[in-house]
Amino acid sequence: MPTSPALRRMADFDLGPEQRAVRETVREFAEKEILPHVERHEREERYPTELVAKLVPMGLIAPMIPEEYGGSFVDVVTYGIICEELARVDWVVASVVSVMNSLVVSSIRAHGTEAQRERWLPPMARGEVLCSACLTEPGGGTDLGNLRTTARKVDGGYRIEGTKVFISHAAHAGLFLVVATLDRSRKHRGVTAFLVDPRSTAGITIRDFPMRTLKRDNLAEVHFEDAFVPDDALLGEEGGGFPVLGAALDMGRFSVAARCVGQAQRCLDLAIPYATLREAFGQKIGEFQMIQQKIADMVCRTEAARQVVYRLGRMKDAGIERATLEASLAKLMASEAATQNALDAIQIHGGYGLSAEYEVGRLLLEAKALEFGEGTSELHRKLVAEFALGIRKQ
Repeated sequence: MPTSPALRRMADFDLGPEQRAVRETVREFAEKEILPHVERHEREERYPTELVAKLVPMGLIAPMIPEEYGGSFVDVVTYGIICEELARVDWVVASVVSVMNSLVVSSIRAHGTEAQRERWLPPMARGEVLCSACLTEPGGGTDLGNLRTTARKVDGGYRIEGTKVFISHAAHAGLFLVVATLDRSRKHRGVTAFLVDPRSTAGITIRDFPMRTLKRDNLAEVHFEDAFVPDDALLGEEGGGFPVLGAALDMGRFSVAARCVGQAQRCLDLAIPYATLREAFGQKIGEFQMIQQKIADMVCRTEAARQVVYRLGRMKDAGIERATLEASLAKLMASEAATQNALDAIQIHGGYGLSAEYEVGRLLLEAKALEFGEGTSELHRKLVAEFALGIRKQ
C-alpha cells in the first residue's frame, strides 16, 4: 500500500540517493515477498524460516557485518532504514536482522577476538547462523546489574546456571549472546558476556514461552543447567559485560526504535485509505474533523520519531561510541508513537479494527511489546530526566 507523496517527501528529504534507493528496494521486497505470508504465519504460529532465507541474497541479513567477513556493510542510518521497512511489514523478520546486527554483531566487532570474528561473522552473513540475545530474566530485564544467572569459573571454561525469558529466535539460533554474573555481590562489575553455541552445548533447554501475540516469533524460555562453555566463549573480559552491553544497547535501541517507526508508518498506511473509503452519515469518515485530528496526530508522531531515530543513526555514523541519552529518546518516542498510532488506527477502523480481517489489531499488541523491549518507557524516562538534571553523564 503506497505512502502518499507528501509523507514520502518528509521521510526522504534528508536522505542521500543511495539511502532512498535502499528504502524503495526493501519496501518493494517486503511487500512482495513477506507481507502475503504474515497473517497466515501468525495463525499457524509458524516461524518465518523461509522468509528469513530470502533476506540473504538481498544482502539484508547482515548490513552491519563488514564485507571482509561476507557481510553487506552499510552506514547506520541505512541500517535503520532496512529495519524500519522490514518492520513496516513484519515484526519478526525485522527482529531477526535487529537482534543479530545490533546486539550480537556489534558486540563481536567491538569486543571479540579475531578468532571469534572469523568463527561467527561469515556464517551469520551467509544466513547459516541466526542469533539470540539471552539477557532478560524472570525477575526483570531492565536491571541487568542484578542478574541471577551465574557463571562459575572451572578448568578450561565456565559453568552457566540460570534462566532467561522472552528470548526471540532461541529455538532457531546457532549463537547465543549470554550475560551472567561471576559474583552477584559485585553487581554490574560481576556481569560477564559469553558467545554460546546452543547446538553443541550440553545443559541448555529451550521451551516455548506462552504469548497472546507474536505467535510466529516462537518466544522462548532458555534454561542453563550447569552448561559448560570453553574459555574462548568469553566475550571481552571477566566482569566486563557492561562495557560490552553499553554500545550494543545503544545500537539495539536504535534498531528497535527504527522498527517502531516502521510500525507507526504502517498504521498510517492502513488508516488513511480506510478513512478515505469508509462512509458514515453520508460522507467519508476522513472528512470528519475528529478523524482528521487522529490522522494529523499520527503523522506528527511518526515524523518526530523518525527524525530522532535518524539523528541517532547519524551520531553513530559520526563515530560517537556512546549515545545513551539519544538512544533513550529515540526508543521512548518511537515505541510510544507506534502504540498510540495503532490505537488511533483501530479507532478509525471501528469494530473492524479488532477483527481478523484487518491487521491493525495485531499491530497494537506488537507495538506494545516493543515498548517493553530494550528497556521500558519508565526506564527511558528516568534516563532522560537524569541526563537533563545532571544526575547522569554520558
